Amino acid sequence: MDKERERIQADLRGLIEGDARCDDVFVQMYASDASIFELRPLAVVRPKSVDDVSAVVKYAAERGIPIHARGAGTGVAGESLGNGIVIDFSHSMRRVISIDEHTARVQPGVVHANLNRHLARRGRLFGPDPATRSVTTMGSVLALDGSGSHWLKYGSARSRVKSMQVVLADGEIMEVNKHLIGDPAEAAAAPRRSELVQRLTDLIMRHADTIRNQQPKSLVNRSGYHLNDVVEQGQLDLARLLVGSEGTLALITEATVITDPLPLHRGVALFFFERLDLAARGALEAANLDISACDLMDRRLLTIAREANPRFEALIPRGCEALLLIELQDDSESDLRARIQNLVNRLQRRKRLAFDSRSTLDREERNLYWRLTRRVVPTLYRLKGSTRPLPFIEDIAVPPAQLPDFLVTLQNVLKAHQVTASLFAHAAHGQLHVRPFLDLANPDNVRKMQGLAADLYDEVLRVGGTISGEHGDGLSRTWYARRQHGPLYDVFRDVKRVFDPQSILNPGKVVADAPQPLAKNLRPVTAYEAEKSSDLEEPVPVDDLPAPSPAARLPLQLVWEEGELPYAARNCNGCGRCRTQSTVERMCPVFRLAPSEEAAPRSKANLLRAVLTGELDRDHLTSDAFKAVADLCVHCHQCRLECPAGVDIPKLAVEAKGQYVAVNGLSLTDSWMTRLDTIAKWCSLSSPAANWALSSPTMRWMIEKLFGVAQGRKLPRFAARSFMRLAQRRRLTRPTRRTDRKVLYFVDLYANWFDVQLAEAFTAVLEHNGVAVYVHPRQSPAGMQSIAVGAVDRAKRLAARNVSLLADAVRQGYHIASTEPSAALCLKREYPQLIDDDDARLVADNSSEACEYLMQLHREGRLELDLRPMNITVGYHQPCHVRALAEPRLGGLPETSAGESLMRLIPGLNVRTIDRGCSGMAGLWGIKRQNYRSSLRSGWGLISALRDPLLTVGATECSCCKIQMEQGVSKPTVHPLKLLALAYNLMPELDDLLTARSNELLTS
Repeated sequence: MDKERERIQADLRGLIEGDARCDDVFVQMYASDASIFELRPLAVVRPKSVDDVSAVVKYAAERGIPIHARGAGTGVAGESLGNGIVIDFSHSMRRVISIDEHTARVQPGVVHANLNRHLARRGRLFGPDPATRSVTTMGSVLALDGSGSHWLKYGSARSRVKSMQVVLADGEIMEVNKHLIGDPAEAAAAPRRSELVQRLTDLIMRHADTIRNQQPKSLVNRSGYHLNDVVEQGQLDLARLLVGSEGTLALITEATVITDPLPLHRGVALFFFERLDLAARGALEAANLDISACDLMDRRLLTIAREANPRFEALIPRGCEALLLIELQDDSESDLRARIQNLVNRLQRRKRLAFDSRSTLDREERNLYWRLTRRVVPTLYRLKGSTRPLPFIEDIAVPPAQLPDFLVTLQNVLKAHQVTASLFAHAAHGQLHVRPFLDLANPDNVRKMQGLAADLYDEVLRVGGTISGEHGDGLSRTWYARRQHGPLYDVFRDVKRVFDPQSILNPGKVVADAPQPLAKNLRPVTAYEAEKSSDLEEPVPVDDLPAPSPAARLPLQLVWEEGELPYAARNCNGCGRCRTQSTVERMCPVFRLAPSEEAAPRSKANLLRAVLTGELDRDHLTSDAFKAVADLCVHCHQCRLECPAGVDIPKLAVEAKGQYVAVNGLSLTDSWMTRLDTIAKWCSLSSPAANWALSSPTMRWMIEKLFGVAQGRKLPRFAARSFMRLAQRRRLTRPTRRTDRKVLYFVDLYANWFDVQLAEAFTAVLEHNGVAVYVHPRQSPAGMQSIAVGAVDRAKRLAARNVSLLADAVRQGYHIASTEPSAALCLKREYPQLIDDDDARLVADNSSEACEYLMQLHREGRLELDLRPMNITVGYHQPCHVRALAEPRLGGLPETSAGESLMRLIPGLNVRTIDRGCSGMAGLWGIKRQNYRSSLRSGWGLISALRDPLLTVGATECSCCKIQMEQGVSKPTVHPLKLLALAYNLMPELDDLLTARSNELLTS
């Protein structure tokens, strides 16, 4: 950080209650969003109040520094990017201030979906629904005049705004709504606002004909400023004027929005078409039937959906070239059914447009249909190869009547430029999201962008459409805005001068003296990517494009194929889905605790990409600042599962941590946690003394001070004898001569040193089912904790040792099973990333989590079902690493885990799922002193659910989740395998399983 930025950081911190950062690593996280652009800001400010915002704007105005408002950073047009001061409203200004009968008052950082969760308790909702509503903030919804699939029902944000508090370009705080023009009382009470109202009114009235004549014929338009309907009945609606202005006229700090009642009944119909133009005509027919939403998908998206999920494969007929999803709402269920049937009759039978259809009122099936349309587009980034579906012409809108013919025009323009694209549309109101497949590492492709956009936009204007229907101008479209608006563009410039004469508020967006070309400030790519570009053998230099940056030559810690690392980092398109706080997803428990950009999984990809492209010096990779961001990944793998693009953030984070540890070493706490097996071995020799120490508040205080283990955290007892010793005595450590079913039990740390009873239960269940058990006497711990903290060298040694033993066993016919999900995940996923070895892949292909192995026996009809009834209710939590073992797919992960399914085989046993997301332990993360409170906050929903008196016990496969589940309750949490062994009547010592109790500092 240079002297100037140090001074600016110090100045800003002295002015505000919030935080200001200017260091390279931090500001780099704000250099990109979900667009194709990258601009590193000078500083990032996280205000805590409107006074903070005002102070920052005044400071910037005095020095001529640009200001860029930012919410979740999910814009696809680069609206929030710039080289000035970025104000991040999502971090601290995210309070729902009040909710009344028909309105809600919110701060700009409130997430759209969170607001609707609050409103749902009162039977209300905020209707406009952008595709990113699970992460986008209300400030962004208003700044971009957000709408979405339900525009037909609720319109856009400007139709749902009542008033706003804003900060003007000179730092003045102002409340805006509808204001009487020329009102003396207003002039006396608020002279600045009165003057603003008068100047704007004069400007609008003077150019009324231009404003009226230059409006597009499309139903929606988000390009430029909204001036056509803000002066009515002697009033100027300043709030409506500012909605959609992209932070170029004022900064929104509070808003009162209008809410609508939740629909009583909703129905969804899917229509399948043999041609795209037939689907467009179907949308026009449906638009006359009071529908609430109408989305169209093309063949390419449907193909991806079929391949991504068997349920979609069964749902979408072969030969389907286009699909319409249509939603209807009604107060009467019978009327709704009749309306849906009428719609089906009209499109499929009378008009003969669709060849097939499906319809439903069922909530679960309805949600499945919506997932089809809402989740397919982001998954385009999962496609192999260097081309990506780029958002730069993704927001055109045409008059709906022109849609069928315009789709032909669109195809002709794409063919002329030799480009393919995906198409998604809100078809009934003419909104098209077109994403051409291009490679930013290929200069020839980059050259095509501007010409393709210009030619397509010319066709859009020819039919009376607009270049932006809902996403705004940003950096993607401002260069063409003058062409669309003609003389109205100069009126926009005058409006900008009235609000912001210095042009410090998000300059270069909507209007600009010299708009940047489309190909400027693109996300940089590495020289490797340019060399490997699929379309050109030798990249041709382009004069106005920066040369590709040579990839930083790193001594890589993990196994990466040639070019895999830069592609992996680049595959993150910044969509921001990893910022979700949705209750139906698990994405990033750390971000849920403290919603900040550095906690979001995408920050790790963005920073690594910056190092690889040279935007950040390589030295930053081994800095404390970089490590602090990497450490916010707790290796739960939920982002990898739920990321639409399938970016392997855990692997990227381990690479970053490994780079740091290779240079700087481990902290004391991390060092001993990676050697917990050695500690457990010595403590087990004197287990009574060790367990006394763990249960003593005084000794725990000392342990916290010395080793960083939270004093209040319940810990498992050390076993008096390890399972490996017991296995030796029972001759399980000798290979069997059988050639049929046989399992090598990979015991790992917990079952060996802490819960020997679990290992005994698993071996007993296997033997009861005729499976021979082998416990290799020289196996080592899996090493997941070493991987999670970046101790890659130690993890590689453990992996190499285990793989050499286990691969030989696989060749002898053994299948490997582990009762610890983290150990199974190591075998199946982590080891092939640590050692580039065919044996590692052999082990991965022949390993399972223990419950999954038994469930596979059941699916094959080979699991004994002589289970006695158990009339109890069990609260089951599915661990993150059990989910991580499943294959991600578009419609979501399998709803039931193998452990839960096994318990449901036991007669009389009632299994109740009590998942509340991550348990909060994240391996040994929740054991550390500095994480203890955060861990409890994260897992409190799960702990509270387990307190239900109707639940006899808790159940989970993960040892760390068990620790958390027993933290706030005395009732035990058990492994599903123990319940299975108990139901089999295999182990008399399990009789007290359901009555065991944990104490204040020790688990059961």
